[in-house]
Amino acid sequence: MKRNLLTLLAATFLTLAPAAFAGASSADTYPLNTCVVSGEELGSMGDAFDYVHHEQGKPDRLVRLCCESCVKKFKKDPAKYLARIDAAQAEAAKK
Repeated sequence: MKRNLLTLLAATFLTLAPAAFAGASSADTYPLNTCVVSGEELGSMGDAFDYVHHEQGKPDRLVRLCCESCVKKFKKDPAKYLARIDAAQAEAAKK
Protein backbone atom coordinates (compact mmCIF):
# COMPACT_ATOMS: atom_id res chain seq x y z
CA MET A 1 0.00 0.00 0.00
CA LYS A 2 2.77 2.41 0.96
CA ARG A 3 4.70 1.57 -2.20
CA ASN A 4 1.61 2.18 -4.38
CA LEU A 5 1.11 5.58 -2.78
CA LEU A 6 4.74 6.56 -3.41
CA THR A 7 4.47 5.40 -7.01
CA LEU A 8 1.29 7.42 -7.48
CA LEU A 9 2.90 10.53 -5.95
CA ALA A 10 6.01 10.17 -8.12
CA ALA A 11 3.91 9.72 -11.27
CA THR A 12 1.82 12.77 -10.39
CA PHE A 13 4.91 14.89 -9.81
CA LEU A 14 6.53 13.82 -13.07
CA THR A 15 3.32 14.60 -14.93
CA LEU A 16 2.74 18.02 -13.39
CA ALA A 17 6.31 19.29 -12.95
CA PRO A 18 6.85 20.31 -16.61
CA ALA A 19 3.65 22.37 -16.54
CA ALA A 20 4.82 24.16 -13.41
CA PHE A 21 7.82 25.51 -15.30
CA ALA A 22 6.16 26.16 -18.64
CA GLY A 23 7.70 29.30 -20.08
CA ALA A 24 10.77 29.17 -17.88
CA SER A 25 13.87 29.34 -20.02
CA SER A 26 16.19 26.40 -19.89
CA ALA A 27 19.56 27.07 -18.30
CA ASP A 28 21.09 25.65 -21.50
CA THR A 29 19.50 28.38 -23.61
CA TYR A 30 19.70 31.24 -21.12
CA PRO A 31 20.87 34.26 -23.12
CA LEU A 32 23.21 35.91 -20.62
CA ASN A 33 26.59 34.93 -19.20
CA THR A 34 26.36 37.62 -16.55
CA CYS A 35 24.08 38.28 -13.59
CA VAL A 36 21.18 40.44 -14.76
CA VAL A 37 21.36 42.39 -11.46
CA SER A 38 25.06 42.84 -10.63
CA GLY A 39 26.67 42.33 -14.01
CA GLU A 40 29.08 39.79 -12.49
CA GLU A 41 29.95 36.77 -14.61
CA LEU A 42 27.74 33.78 -13.76
CA GLY A 43 29.82 31.28 -11.83
CA SER A 44 32.30 33.88 -10.58
CA MET A 45 30.93 33.54 -7.05
CA GLY A 46 30.38 29.78 -7.10
CA ASP A 47 27.50 28.14 -8.92
CA ALA A 48 24.99 30.51 -10.49
CA PHE A 49 21.75 30.86 -8.53
CA ASP A 50 18.70 29.89 -10.59
CA TYR A 51 15.61 31.80 -9.51
CA VAL A 52 12.17 31.17 -11.00
CA HIS A 53 10.16 34.38 -11.15
CA HIS A 54 6.41 33.90 -10.67
CA GLU A 55 3.96 36.51 -11.91
CA GLN A 56 0.23 35.86 -11.88
CA GLY A 57 -1.22 35.38 -15.34
CA LYS A 58 2.21 34.99 -16.99
CA PRO A 59 4.48 32.00 -17.53
CA ASP A 60 7.21 31.43 -14.97
CA ARG A 61 10.62 32.81 -15.95
CA LEU A 62 14.09 31.54 -15.18
CA VAL A 63 16.47 34.22 -13.96
CA ARG A 64 20.11 33.25 -13.46
CA LEU A 65 21.89 35.31 -10.82
CA CYS A 66 25.47 35.32 -9.56
CA CYS A 67 24.29 34.69 -6.00
CA GLU A 68 21.18 34.37 -3.88
CA SER A 69 21.57 37.88 -2.44
CA CYS A 70 20.72 39.37 -5.87
CA VAL A 71 17.17 38.00 -5.59
CA LYS A 72 16.18 40.81 -3.21
CA LYS A 73 17.34 43.49 -5.68
CA PHE A 74 15.65 41.64 -8.56
CA LYS A 75 12.34 41.57 -6.70
CA LYS A 76 12.40 45.37 -6.25
CA ASP A 77 12.11 45.92 -10.02
CA PRO A 78 11.60 42.64 -11.88
CA ALA A 79 10.31 44.33 -15.05
CA LYS A 80 13.63 46.14 -15.46
CA TYR A 81 15.65 42.95 -15.22
CA LEU A 82 13.25 40.84 -17.29
CA ALA A 83 13.51 43.45 -20.05
CA ARG A 84 17.29 42.93 -20.05
CA ILE A 85 16.82 39.17 -20.43
CA ASP A 86 14.26 39.71 -23.20
CA ALA A 87 16.66 42.03 -25.05
CA ALA A 88 19.45 39.45 -24.80
CA GLN A 89 17.08 36.72 -26.07
CA ALA A 90 16.06 38.89 -29.02
CA GLU A 91 19.72 39.54 -29.83
CA ALA A 92 20.54 35.83 -29.61
CA ALA A 93 17.60 35.02 -31.91
CA LYS A 94 19.04 37.34 -34.57
CA LYS A 95 22.24 35.28 -34.69
